[in-house]
Amino acid sequence: MLKSVKVVLCGPPQSGKSCLREGLKQAIRQIPDAPYPFVITANPDGEGSWFSETAQRNLEEAKQYKKAYKTNFTPEFVRVRAEWVKNCPEPLILVDVGGKTTDENKLIMQHATHVIILSGDKSKVKDWENFCINIKLRIIAIIHSDYYGECDRIESQSPILTGSIHRLQRGEDVSERPMVKALARLLVGLI
Repeated sequence: MLKSVKVVLCGPPQSGKSCLREGLKQAIRQIPDAPYPFVITANPDGEGSWFSETAQRNLEEAKQYKKAYKTNFTPEFVRVRAEWVKNCPEPLILVDVGGKTTDENKLIMQHATHVIILSGDKSKVKDWENFCINIKLRIIAIIHSDYYGECDRIESQSPILTGSIHRLQRGEDVSERPMVKALARLLVGLI
């Protein structure tokens, strides 16, 4: 058993990583005796862990806050987030990173243990797989984010959870979706 399970949510921009992060957090909290899923926002896009809840109440307000908080990657930002990932003692940590295979993300992700790749563009998955393998992270799920889909599909549960999740929309509760629940069970099972 691992001391801490540190799971990176990664993939191309606009795939729904922050929406999935919030759905996973809520789904994990519904599992009896599951540890609290601690979230590290390691993307300077301005969309912190507060975003989903704010968007459910008032999407326009959430967008305004996001715009105000958005910055660029700086050496200090990267150093601090990498230290957070390295030193966080919580049993289950979700790390939301930026949507590009960059040196900045590599430094942040290097202290994680596992990775979930979420991509709206299937042609970008191989780049992310290679990036994660290079960092020596264990890929536990590869999920297609199908915004226009009507339902989730689970294609395989082992050795890697694969399939699709539909309509990851800001402000919507996705915690009851079959793929989110499958991911939540998978993560809790790693503890």
